[in-house]
Amino acid sequence: MVRQDLRRELGIKVSLRTVERAVRHLRREVLAQKLATVRFETAPGEQLQIDFGSLCVQIDGQSRKIYLFVATLGYSRRTFVDLFLHERQSAWMQGLEGAFRHFGGTTRELLLDNAKPLVNKHNVQTREILFNERFLSFCRYWSVTPRACAPYRARTKGKDERGVGYVKRNAIAGHTFTSLDALRAHRAQWMREVADVRMHGTTGEPPAQRFERDERATLRPIDRRAPFLQVRELVRCVYSDACVELDTNRYSVPWRLIGESVTVVVADRQVRILYAGREVACHPQSLARRTSTVDRGHLVGIVGAEGHPKVRPSVDPGRAVTD
Repeated sequence: MVRQDLRRELGIKVSLRTVERAVRHLRREVLAQKLATVRFETAPGEQLQIDFGSLCVQIDGQSRKIYLFVATLGYSRRTFVDLFLHERQSAWMQGLEGAFRHFGGTTRELLLDNAKPLVNKHNVQTREILFNERFLSFCRYWSVTPRACAPYRARTKGKDERGVGYVKRNAIAGHTFTSLDALRAHRAQWMREVADVRMHGTTGEPPAQRFERDERATLRPIDRRAPFLQVRELVRCVYSDACVELDTNRYSVPWRLIGESVTVVVADRQVRILYAGREVACHPQSLARRTSTVDRGHLVGIVGAEGHPKVRPSVDPGRAVTD
């Protein structure tokens, strides 16, 4: 089109290559403007950047998709990582509350991308943001102000974007695990012995050192505040396999309670089961779906072949199973 205009308006005939050479510097400027990012630093206790990433991990000989919640303090670059089997809104909230407990307080604001569980709408032109109402309630509960980076420009949240990649490469890649619990234990050790004490390339000092010196005291204390999701309390009937069902998963109770109604209390990733006001079982809450968590001791007394307890084929009778 430029060549046509030159010929029509000025009578100049040029090759396409000549035009490309003439506008090369303009193309470089446009590209540089598109990529340009102003680096900014936040004050201690000012901002927490959050994001999710996913990857497949070898667990007990099988490849499983794991979702990594990564939270990075804007000033000290101290990082918190949590593991989930999904990326639903509850995972974002549990991850954030885990970060608040890990750091011992909250920042004044949260910087996030435009994840659907958190942001209903973000107008590119007007920058008008419509946050999910439940997420806004969560932020009000913890007295933090949410901020969403511009659509299609996640590098404005670059500290955490790089943090997700760092966790994948440094903490997970090349490792295999015998169970989800082993993966969680590895994650905790990695945060403590690697991420917290490494020499950070930008700040020039270990995140934990910078955190303890300048940032810990600036965080807003959480004062043993209960989780936003609070405590769920439900009534369930004990099935003939000595289990109760919760969110498609099954949890065992002593077999003598078969047919009885029990109270199921869900809080802080624990499933407590009470009968007549007394706790009769406690299991870690499964983050998967359609799994069974069985304590072999709950089946003692159900005599099967050769005196072994009867269990469903999907359950390993030699150990408690948590998927």
